[in-house]
Amino acid sequence: MGKEKKWNLKPSADREKVTVLATQLGIDEVLAELLVNRGVETFEQARVFFRPSLEDLHDPFLMKDMDKAVERIRKALISEEKILVYGDYDVDGTTAVSLVYSFLRRYSRNVDFYIPDRYDEGYGVSFKGLDWAADNHFTLIITLDCGIKANDKVAYASAKGMDMIICDHHLPEEELPPAVAVLDPKRADDTYPFDDLCGCGVGFKLVQGYAQRYGIPFETLMPFLDLLVVSIASDLVTIVGENRILAYYGLIQLNKSQRRGMLALINLAKLDPGHVTIDDIVFKIGPRINAAGRMESGRIAVELLTAADDQTAFRIGNEINDNNNDRKSIDREITQQALNMAVDGHALANKHATIVYNPQWNKGVVGIVASRLVEAYYKPTVVLTKSNGLVTGSARSVRGFDLYASIESCADLLENFGGHVYAAGLTLKEENLAEFARRMDAYVGEHSTDEMLTPVIDIDSKLDFSRITPKFLRILKQFQPFGPGNSTPVFRTDNVYDAGNGRLVGGGASHIRLDLIQEDQPYHPIPAIAFNMAGFYDYIKSGNPVDICYSIVENYYRGSSSLQLRIRDMKERDEFI
Repeated sequence: MGKEKKWNLKPSADREKVTVLATQLGIDEVLAELLVNRGVETFEQARVFFRPSLEDLHDPFLMKDMDKAVERIRKALISEEKILVYGDYDVDGTTAVSLVYSFLRRYSRNVDFYIPDRYDEGYGVSFKGLDWAADNHFTLIITLDCGIKANDKVAYASAKGMDMIICDHHLPEEELPPAVAVLDPKRADDTYPFDDLCGCGVGFKLVQGYAQRYGIPFETLMPFLDLLVVSIASDLVTIVGENRILAYYGLIQLNKSQRRGMLALINLAKLDPGHVTIDDIVFKIGPRINAAGRMESGRIAVELLTAADDQTAFRIGNEINDNNNDRKSIDREITQQALNMAVDGHALANKHATIVYNPQWNKGVVGIVASRLVEAYYKPTVVLTKSNGLVTGSARSVRGFDLYASIESCADLLENFGGHVYAAGLTLKEENLAEFARRMDAYVGEHSTDEMLTPVIDIDSKLDFSRITPKFLRILKQFQPFGPGNSTPVFRTDNVYDAGNGRLVGGGASHIRLDLIQEDQPYHPIPAIAFNMAGFYDYIKSGNPVDICYSIVENYYRGSSSLQLRIRDMKERDEFI
């Protein structure tokens, strides 16, 4: 399943820069080229890259309205006002709420939190949530990861005697909400030096600002960095600049974390405590936290992340793990139904875009299913279901295609939509569905190219196995944490064989475990895993060579670590080339 991928070897960096940097740092030129391609060209830049420092975090008061936000919180704490911390139901929102709520609880007992219900209230600030806050006599609401477009809700809260501080990281409209303070580094009038913070990152800057203004040592904020790295990784913001520093120290904190909820998640995900990586967060921890909001309520995610004892953490952690197992089961079932629709002609569109609809599908997993369909057919995809009388769903794109623009072109058919270039959500009336699908499919056909609709693997460098030495691996490890903006390096090695131990593994024997050797190189088998590539097994077992592209990972199992190549793709090789 899935289209054949195009391998794109990145252009070579300036050789002189690479040679000079390799000499200055005493490292392999392949590693020096990785650095130069990341904008690291001097010894000093390399020092900053390899040794992130908390001293290099930006002053929170460089963010517009930070002084207003800090003063309003101070006033609320002194006056013993009731403060409500309000956040979205996803990982970014729930970690942000956990962070700010935990910080404020140190200084007041009059603090509570609110997570809207995905199905009843939808995304962001809701009138229902504001009514609940007013009925319970809250006078200050701090929103996290939402609120930047909630102009009407902020005015509504104000009319009920409640002030709001907005902390968000999404693109604002031209007119900002009439809040006491609006913290958003993407504000057009903001000159904050780094604009790609996640929602939890903006929340952290708020508590950092309060601590800085009122003489609270920065060290007391360090225990919150585990929440922040989980958000940074899960929200797929770039891991460069300030995010790289926060993620670097966040991973250290997560791996020595005493937060009972995190320990429960690490254990339930069967991760090796002390060796949790960004990938582990993205694939194991984040989805479990997200599952709470998808299957039940985001509120229990905050209860887990702020649990004060092991018993509570274990109980809620198990509940969330069950939610995640249910989510995976539903996700698999709906994905199969959606794939069948695309094959048997029951999709609303399948020529240029993939658009599928079933009113019975679970709203909480349609985004995941859309991503799966993109993997399968590599076209812009919309997966729709029905909720509260309206058709609602998620859309996902392919590289280079502006999905948001395509949905915006159908705005007259929609009740609501939002998102960005590669992911979006939308709501419409059922009677507009057929026309939406027709126009969307036509738009994709007119504005996409064959190049956009071909999956691409970007390869950083060709690499002979002989260069993969302990020193090479030690330095490569220091490139972490990996993520957008600092992607895991992908290498290409040609003419490799299985040493004879290759076998099929995993559910349905769909993966291949190999020990690879390279032709014309010293005999030194390197363990490798090729997920979902069982179709190559007979060819490889017959002694035939392949070209591979892969990343190098370190596996931890029962206290010991081992090197493994994680194969991204492989191609059969003509032995006579």
